[in-house]
Amino acid sequence: MTEKPTSRILTQEDLDVFLQSKTLDALLEFVLALRDACKGRVNSFDCGESNAVTATLQLLEDIEKLTIAHSAVSNEKSRFGNPAFRDFYDDLDAKLPSLLESSYPSLSNDEVVELRTYLLESFGNRTRIDYGSGHELNFMCFLLCLFRLDVFDESDYTRLVLHVFNRYIALMRTIQSQYWLEPAGSHGVWGLDDYHFLPFLFGASQLVGHKYLRPRSIHDSEIVEMYAKEYMYLGAINFINSVKTASLRWSSPMLDDISGVKTWDKVSEGMVKMYKAEVLGKVPIMQHFMFGKILPIGPLPSESLSEEDKSTSHDGHVHGEGVFGDCCGIKVPSAIAASTLSHNGELRSVRPIPFD
Repeated sequence: MTEKPTSRILTQEDLDVFLQSKTLDALLEFVLALRDACKGRVNSFDCGESNAVTATLQLLEDIEKLTIAHSAVSNEKSRFGNPAFRDFYDDLDAKLPSLLESSYPSLSNDEVVELRTYLLESFGNRTRIDYGSGHELNFMCFLLCLFRLDVFDESDYTRLVLHVFNRYIALMRTIQSQYWLEPAGSHGVWGLDDYHFLPFLFGASQLVGHKYLRPRSIHDSEIVEMYAKEYMYLGAINFINSVKTASLRWSSPMLDDISGVKTWDKVSEGMVKMYKAEVLGKVPIMQHFMFGKILPIGPLPSESLSEEDKSTSHDGHVHGEGVFGDCCGIKVPSAIAASTLSHNGELRSVRPIPFD
């Protein structure tokens, strides 16, 4: 019987087991290999083509077409997520099996089921209409699964960052802007960015050794705009600047602090340490991590608890104590929504307004 990957981490003890697992090792090895593959390379770097990467790019194009079919509904009086996102999500859920089968015809039905689960969760949460670094992590899992299934190989690493991941980020910005997805916990005041982490990790590696651009260059708006299309890090800063008027010191103080680091090498290494600690090392984020046959995990401590003990753990759902995690805690309105609403509630073109 075909089974979908499921979330199994409930406690810190469960997470501790995962942090010592082969699946975590494989995930980190994959992320680091991708980071190294894009080191010193701009987004337009000519890294050739491969059939698997071309198929994946077409898959993302087909998904973007669904956003056109499901335009946002009138929601001018709310800065929270647009309910049309659920229509997009349901349509995507229904179409993904056929999209995946046509993109990767060599895969079995069971493998398609696993891939579908990771890819669907890469676009946000249907109920909360939000998105965060945990959803972004699902896209990495999707790519890692394809690598483990021999759809991709090591020669695709550079393409996976500069072409596929970059295309995914562009699609997510479309979805975030169209449906006003709410930040899933780790928004700019507490994390790097309202939504993403990996564009900064990969983006810092791209900038290693650059002759002129320095970490402090993110404060020069002209430089940011000039190089936003070539470097993920600056592209992410440019997107933040497009929806927030407050300086990075206020809207994204962590990025402001990081800009004081002298070299991109140190920023790159720091991003890896931060990713391990603030994403992979947090229960509120990793409780949503899904395990299946391709990305397995053995028995976890919480699975030996009695039903009574499990029922006292928020029905198997953990919230961070005093810390915002990628979870479903306090609803945070979309800064994108704020930037597209005028004072009288009428929509206008995207322009930054004071929000933070």
